[in-house]
Order: sequence, then C-alpha cells, then structure tokens
Amino acid sequence: MAGSSISNNKNDNKGENSEEYNKEKEEMKEISLASLNPMHQSSLWPQLDLTRAAIKGNWEERNPTILLPNQSDDISHLAVDIGGSLIKLVYFSRHEEHSPDDKRKISIKKRFGISNGSRRSYPILGGRLHFVNFETGKLDECLDFISSKQLHLGGLDSPSWHSGTRPHDNPIIIKATGGGAYKFADVFKERLGVSLDKEDEMACLVAGANFLLKAIRHEAFTHMEGEKEFVQIDHNDLFPYLLVNIGSGVSMIKVEGDGKFQRVSGTNVGGGTYWGLGRLLTKCKSFVELLELSQQGDNSNVDMLVGDIYGGMDYSKIGLSASTIASSFGRTIAETKELLDYRPEDISLSLLRMISYNIGQISYLNALRYGLKRIFFGGFFICGHAYTMDTISFAVHFWSKGQAQAMFLRHEGFLGALGAFMSYEKHGLDVLRAHQLVERFPMGFPYVGGKIHGPPLGDLREKISWMEKFVQKGTEITAPVPMAPPGTTGMGGFERPSSRGIALRSDASAALNIGVLYVVPTLEEFPLLADPKTYEPNTIDLSDHSELEYWFMVLSEHLPDLVDKAVAGEGGTDDAKRRGDAFARAFSAHLARLMEEPAAYGKLGLANLLELREECLREFQFVDAYITIKKRENEASLAVLPDLLIELDGMNEEERLLALIEGVLAANIFDWGSRACVDLYHKGTIIEIYRMSRKKMQRPWRVDDFDMFKKRMLGCGDKKLAPYRRALLFVDNSGADVVLGMLPLARELLKRGTEVVLVANSLPALNDVTANELPEIVAEAAKHCDVLRKAAEAGGLLVDAMVSIDDGLVGNSTSIPLMVVENGCGSPCIDFRQVSSELAAAAKDADLIILEGMGRALHTNFNAFFKCDVLKLAMVKNQRLAEKLFNGNIYDCVCRFEPGGELR
Repeated sequence: MAGSSISNNKNDNKGENSEEYNKEKEEMKEISLASLNPMHQSSLWPQLDLTRAAIKGNWEERNPTILLPNQSDDISHLAVDIGGSLIKLVYFSRHEEHSPDDKRKISIKKRFGISNGSRRSYPILGGRLHFVNFETGKLDECLDFISSKQLHLGGLDSPSWHSGTRPHDNPIIIKATGGGAYKFADVFKERLGVSLDKEDEMACLVAGANFLLKAIRHEAFTHMEGEKEFVQIDHNDLFPYLLVNIGSGVSMIKVEGDGKFQRVSGTNVGGGTYWGLGRLLTKCKSFVELLELSQQGDNSNVDMLVGDIYGGMDYSKIGLSASTIASSFGRTIAETKELLDYRPEDISLSLLRMISYNIGQISYLNALRYGLKRIFFGGFFICGHAYTMDTISFAVHFWSKGQAQAMFLRHEGFLGALGAFMSYEKHGLDVLRAHQLVERFPMGFPYVGGKIHGPPLGDLREKISWMEKFVQKGTEITAPVPMAPPGTTGMGGFERPSSRGIALRSDASAALNIGVLYVVPTLEEFPLLADPKTYEPNTIDLSDHSELEYWFMVLSEHLPDLVDKAVAGEGGTDDAKRRGDAFARAFSAHLARLMEEPAAYGKLGLANLLELREECLREFQFVDAYITIKKRENEASLAVLPDLLIELDGMNEEERLLALIEGVLAANIFDWGSRACVDLYHKGTIIEIYRMSRKKMQRPWRVDDFDMFKKRMLGCGDKKLAPYRRALLFVDNSGADVVLGMLPLARELLKRGTEVVLVANSLPALNDVTANELPEIVAEAAKHCDVLRKAAEAGGLLVDAMVSIDDGLVGNSTSIPLMVVENGCGSPCIDFRQVSSELAAAAKDADLIILEGMGRALHTNFNAFFKCDVLKLAMVKNQRLAEKLFNGNIYDCVCRFEPGGELR
C-alpha cells in the first residue's frame, strides 16, 4: 500500500473525547482511506474515487467495511495472453451470490459476531473468474466477445456501464502477456480503444502457477499409462518446485516463492521443434493436425529399439526392455526407403516421443541438481494431449527410478493470462484459499461432434436456441463445456500400444474441461473437522468404472421425473417446457462427457455429480423444482405434529429417546431423489407412509450405536453427564423428515438445556428443506409447543418476539435458543471443506453434530471424523449403496455414534 506511515504516538494530554483527539482521529481515517488506492501514482490507471468515503459501523472494528459511494467500479478486470496459436482470456465478473440479509441472518450475525460482507476485508467480495480461449487466427471473434460483454469497461455488471458514469479522460489499460501483446497492440487500440500493458511472460507464468497450486484443491494431477490421478498439494509446503514451460522452446524455472523465481535451464528442442520438423517431414499444416496424426502412429517403424539391437531380447542387466527406444529415427539408417515410403503417422509419433522423452529427462536432472521435490509441466506443447503427458511422465519415472513424478495442471493453458490478471495491483486473488473457490461448469461454447461451432454462448436464450437448433438437425450434443482448443487431442477414441505394450487412449477424452471459478470469500473450512488435510467427503469411489456406470444410470433414469417436477412447479408453461428440455439435454451431455473422461471436471465423486445436477437446474432458471411438493408435505406433517408431541411426552426418558431416533429414521424415508421412495408415494399419503415406516422400525439396525448415544445422553445409573452445550442438527428433507423427525429431536435437546442450531441448505436441492424455509416451519410448529416457541423466540426466529434491529434482532427470551443457519451448499450432500461463515461461527462452541440423511451421512461423511461427538442417522434407500457400505439391504437403518476424536 502506498502512502506515509501513521504515527501512533499521542499527546498524553489529549483525552479520547477531546476536540483535538477527535480531529486527529478523523485525519487518520482520511489518510488510511487514501492509502487504499494502490494506483494513485499513475494517471493512466482508473482511480478509486474516495470522495465521501466513510467507515461503516465502528471505526475501532478490526476490519471495518469501507463505503465508496462515488466509486464507479470501472477498474478493468480482464487480462489476456496472446500466443502464436491461442489467445487466452481471464476476466472477473462481479456477482454477489447471496440475497440481502433477512432478519434471521441479521440475528445470526449479531449472535455469533459475524461482520457484514465477510469475516475478513477482501478486495473482491464475490464474483466469478472466467477462462476463455480463442484461436489467434480468429482475433476478430475474440475482440467481438470482449466488446459484447464490455469486459474492457469492467463488464456489463459494472455500475459504470449501467449508469454511464465512466470517465473518458483516462485511457483504458488492459494487462497482457505473450508475443501477441506487442504484435496486436494497435488492433486492440483501434477496435476497443484500450492500451495493452505488457507484463513479463515468465513472471506471469509463475504467478499463475502459484495461485492455482495454492487456491485450487485438485489443480495438479499425474498422468501415467492413460490414467489421471489428482494430487492434493499442501500450499504451506509448495515451495520450492520446478516449473517446466514447453512452448516453442523450453524454459525450466526454479520457483522459491511468490515473486521469487529463476530460470535455471532450458532447451531449444521444444514445441517449435516438433511443429517445425513435423511440418517438413509430414507436410502437416498445423500443430493440431500433427498431434492428431501421432495418435495413429507406430514409432517402431522408424525408431531403433533395444530389441532391434539385441535380437528381440531385453537388455535386462541395465533395466532396458526390448521395446525401449535406443535411437529415435535410428531404424531408418539400415533401410533404403525414401521419406515418402514412411507413414507420416509414424514420423509424427517418433518426433513426439523423441522430444517429450528429452524434455522429461532434462527436467528431472535439473530437479535433481537443485534438490526440488516437485516438477510441474505446462505450455502449449502439452495441450491436454494424453500421449504427450504419458511420455513425459515415463521419462521422469524412468530416469528417477520411480522417485519423482511429472505433474500437470488443469489450467495450464491459462497460467500466463492468470498471472497477467494478478499483476493488477488490486486483483484481490492472493488472499483467497481453496475453500473460497467453487468451480462450476455452465455451458460455455456451442460444441458438437468434437468441434466448437462459434463464439462462447451468452445468455440463457442463446443456449436454448443453440440446443434446439442442433436437436432439430438430429445431431447429438456431446459436451457442453469444452475449453481445450478444438481438435488438439483428437476425436478418434482408438487405442494403440505404447512402448511397454500398454494400451493408451489418446483421444478427445484426454482433455480436461475448465469451468468458471466462483469466488465466495464467505465460505470457510468447518472448524470441527478432526483433520482437514486428510478429510475426504465422498464415500463412494467413482474411479471404479462399474460404480460410475451405475450412478450415471440412476441419474439418467431419474431425469424425466425431475424435469416433470421442475416444469410443473412453474405452471407447465411453454417457456418452462423449453427450459426443462434444454436442462435435460445439457445434463445428459455432462454425463456423456464424464462417462468418456471421468476426470474431465477434476476429481469426481458422487457428491460432485449431484451438485452438478443442481447447478445445471439453476443454470436453466429452475430455482426450486420441488417447491409445490415441499409446501404440501410441510402442511400435512405440521397437522399431525401436536399429536406426536403428546405421544412422546407420555413416555419415560429412555422410551422417548428411542422413539425420537426411530422417528428420525422413519421420517427419512421421504426422499424424492430415490426411485424406491418415489414409488412409495403412490401407495399412500405422507402420514400413512410415515406410520408404516415407524411400525417397521426394529432393532438391531444395520449400524446400531443407539445404546452408546443413550449412555451419553442419559448417563448410566446414578451417574449423569452434563448436557451438550450446543448441537448442530444437519436437516435433510422437507415434510415429515424435518417436522416429525428432526424437530422433535431438537425439542428434546432443548428441554435438556442444549442450544440447538438447525443447519439447512442455502439453496434448494430436490425436496431438501432450506434455511430460508425453516423459520416459517418452526413458527408453525411453535404454535403447538411452548418449548419450541420459547426457544424460537430466544433464537430470533419469531418476528413478534424480536427486539429492534439496532439491538441486533436477538430474541428477548432468556430460554435456551433454537437457531437456524445456512450451510453454504445447494446440494443433497455437504463438503465440510466449504461451509458458510455463519455455520463455521456456530460450530465453534458446538460439542454435538447430528448428520441426518443419505446425502450428508452416507454419500458423504460416512467415514469423516470430527473433534466433537457426532451422530449419523439415515435410512438407506438404495440397494447398491447398502451392499457397498455394509453388505446390507434397501431400507436398512444407520445409527452411528462416534465420540469426539475417536477413529474407527
């Protein structure tokens, strides 16, 4: 931050209420606010308008919110990397992902001391980081895209765009890197009226790599024998590492920290060598064509192998197999053929292997020389090409004798553009961590038959129109979000042997898709995880292809019913039908893409699949597909709640506790995401099904730790244990599940002196209840129960019982509070690496967690461990899942109690 330092020495005679002291304090505010502008030294940069700037709230607060009422918000959020073959764009769009604070949120923030906006002061307070590329030969398309979205002016969502207040006396600056930043500078100036500020290419590569490796959880991966495996990098143990950038030549960069790097080596034999020699020897007109050609080659037709020298035998004494290349192109020495007698495919593959092996070897030797543990490869030469990555990986593995691994980056094509973006002095990305970034995969381009058919798609209307256009032509939509350059990895799907006789795929499925990074600074890591570094939310391993096929089948079969509910929930209008059809085709395309390449969107788990479905629904503007059903089931369940509470109150405490757990398990049968449960709805009303489920509750359950939980709750004999201080109850479905299952259990905990926090989804998912819906449900239930009414008053859930906003909207009752917080999710599952700030705050004093439902307790977190006691409750509504987890059957029940910190 520019600006003078502020002396903290005060005259002892200045009282805190004196006029002189207050004047000094105001001056300090002005100086501090002025120092916020990192670009004040240059008139070329858009300026922060600090006129009438003010601190919101208490100046003494550690991270107060600063209001800039006159700021036009027109600082550019676009950077470009213009290479010889591709133009890469990284741009930031401002989108707040939350609704305005309602009374529940204000109450929660006041109670748990959460400041407005976020719990830290971030330059970027929510938005999306986009990655887009264009062929350099289609520069006009790129410029049209920038212009259409007004990216050079801060974007269409910029206040300056809507208000027309952008100042025109200052030139617009865009950060750029790559050779094209010099070559096309005049074109950008003429078409867009912008100046390109050229950034050092190597510095940008390093800055981009550092950010990705710190902030993206599964950014790095290995690639051996056609198999990708994602690697979790501890950002506290990242440095030093070797970054190998393979462009026309090769640079090897020792990276020791942010801004600390040195080019330690390199070679002139790189991507340009492959392209140049390939063009001369095969007459290929493009790098893409040359790569595709290699996929059909057999390099043994031109390379001299160890077996050619030793009569088909291995040279086992020094560990060389017969198929190892002894001399690239060496076979041609002993033959009288001319160039035209050799297949171009074989020549291309031999070239690829020769260059890749050498780069891999030199890279490892440099890593060895400088004592570097990790080697990351990037650059246009790789292009997501499976065989290139396999060849480099084999070389590193061979020369290191298995002690080192080659690693690659999902966003490797965007390192330079991302680094250029970060060269803005107020980019705000360096403070972000993995739990504050969510990658999503909306439809990006019109992509059919392995090719991109035009510029990126814009609004929903464009997406639907494009899909209908190709559906009418009878063309299958194969992948909705390709971000690798079209054709760089081929489209064949064929296989051919490697040097070791291993079948490798080298087709389109090798490419990794790049999504949109949603920046959500208010997401936090759940503080009660026993070990965040080893935490894995997904229970089912989808790397097992049979598991993958099964769950894809389940989701596909459920799709028509989901579309029907979504369309019916919006009145069955023609518009809803069009959107429903488009959603079904888009999600089917996602499934097809993932079936082709399970790692296409990063590390894949069942939770990721379910989240993808909900995001796809929201993309086509189906906000709450089951809203009508949820309201109906809530009303039906609330009608019988009073009788259930009377029944429970007539039992002794042991009988009641068992009945409460049975009630939770029985009510968990209502799940519109389960085909078996959907079929049950045709056999009776919701109350009839609930009663039937209760009658069938017989112990022992498939997983039955009820007696352990009872001992902790009720004690043993005369020995009574202190009640839990605060319990977090993660609720699942609307209707009977929450009303007849979880609310009575919450009531019991409240009666025992335990604060209860009901944790629900931030966004709708199937028939799951949301945090916005819960206060109304609790208010209705409280009409029939004094315990719930007093607790809801104390927790700020009943509007009539609240005090004024100035006093924080905290209930005026002295009873044990019942509160509601959102979890930060919009999925049937939950990943505790990314939860809302209000849930993280509520968890700090909690000593009991209750996870309810298949999504939160079985599909995810079944094997998760926490610092406090946890009770996992669910009815299994899928036969395969029951068999997989504990050799069980559909409708088996799980009551798993784990004391805090205990491992099983």
